[in-house]
Amino acid sequence: MTTHDTPDTASSAEDRGRRKPKSAGRQAASFGKELLIVVVGAVIVSSLLRAFVGQMFIIPSQSMENTLLIGDRVAVQKITNFDRGDVVVFTDPGQWLEESIAEPGPFDKVLEFIGLPTQSTPGHLIKRVIGMPGDKVVCCDSRNRITVNGKALDETAYLYSGPDGQVNPSDVRFEVVVPKDRIFVMGDHRSLSADSRCHLSDLSDSQGKGQVAFVPMKLVVGPAFVIVAPFNRATRLHRPATFADIPAPAKPAPDEAVISPAGVSC
Repeated sequence: MTTHDTPDTASSAEDRGRRKPKSAGRQAASFGKELLIVVVGAVIVSSLLRAFVGQMFIIPSQSMENTLLIGDRVAVQKITNFDRGDVVVFTDPGQWLEESIAEPGPFDKVLEFIGLPTQSTPGHLIKRVIGMPGDKVVCCDSRNRITVNGKALDETAYLYSGPDGQVNPSDVRFEVVVPKDRIFVMGDHRSLSADSRCHLSDLSDSQGKGQVAFVPMKLVVGPAFVIVAPFNRATRLHRPATFADIPAPAKPAPDEAVISPAGVSC
């Protein structure tokens, strides 16, 4: 049987061989289109990771020295539970931030959208969890140590140390029982940290006196687990061993915090 396909096929191959390569403009446009697809895909993936998995934050103050320094970038996990001893990022529970932060510009908003922190990122703080719901936190025992449910904390591993030695666990005396669904937090540089201790006498339109000192757990973004940058400070953040043996609360967490003395403040 005779076929007439072969000449046509050969002719087509010759025609393809004589076709001119794509112009530089068309190649650039094709590359630009592919690059745009890659960038858009990366932004979508980064945004999803930020929303459901993790996020980075910049350390803005000295309150967590020497564990965290100003300018450190920390990564925060959103899908992991936290406990006593963890360093957590949380939304301002009620005018804890005294200084106003500039509104982010367009470029800042783009960076924040894809999960990269900027100096203008507003409304978040970072502290160490000292008390969970129901815990009785007291400052201080006869050896000037903070106790949680009667167990004294050895905080020498993380409290700030400077030229004059290590800071005191607290110069503010207090005794509190943490209410349900809230936490009691403190900075590692206790003399420069406006933490839960400093709001135990705050007044609020919607809460009783001092209740704003206890951070609602729903406002916690998550625990910081690693210093990402600068590279010479990159390291994992671990829960200090002193928190491992704290006993469970003696009673269920109350609806409102129990604060003594009532007028305590920094």
